[in-house]
Amino acid sequence: MSHTDVGRAVVDAPLDEVFAALVDEAARTAWLPPAGMSGRFSWFDARPGGGYRMTLSYDDATTRGKSGQNTDVVEARFVSMDEPHRLVEEADFVSDDPDLAGTMTMTWSLEPVDAGTLVIITATDVPDGISSEDHAMAFESTLSNLDAYVTRNRHRTSRTRLPAADPRRHDRT
Repeated sequence: MSHTDVGRAVVDAPLDEVFAALVDEAARTAWLPPAGMSGRFSWFDARPGGGYRMTLSYDDATTRGKSGQNTDVVEARFVSMDEPHRLVEEADFVSDDPDLAGTMTMTWSLEPVDAGTLVIITATDVPDGISSEDHAMAFESTLSNLDAYVTRNRHRTSRTRLPAADPRRHDRT
């Protein structure tokens, strides 16, 4: 029997910047893997009807993954995008374990709040092989990574902007 898990956090960035990080391949590679893992995409197509295949590898080579050795392989489809408020994807783990079978739906909901953007991840039809406790820890880590990524990216962008021209200055060349 499947279950539903929910994670939430406030990300210190505007709605549009957070949504952009949800649908950008390089951004997702940086923030999606929870602590103790790294990830890479085999392919990525961020549009309704598109999707991705991601391999997550555990940093500890002795950790058994869902897909074998120390990896979790997930194939996902982007079902709908309501930019910048909502992203829905369906995900399947590549695994021979019947406890990991089935399609999990991940809904990313974004709401503007005073401190930035409230991000709510709702995972429905979560396979029984994924405990709610493990999912909660993964959501917390991933959302913290998302916040750090977007914040770091905002600071990098603001440092590289050129100062606006001074309207009082009149260069005549």
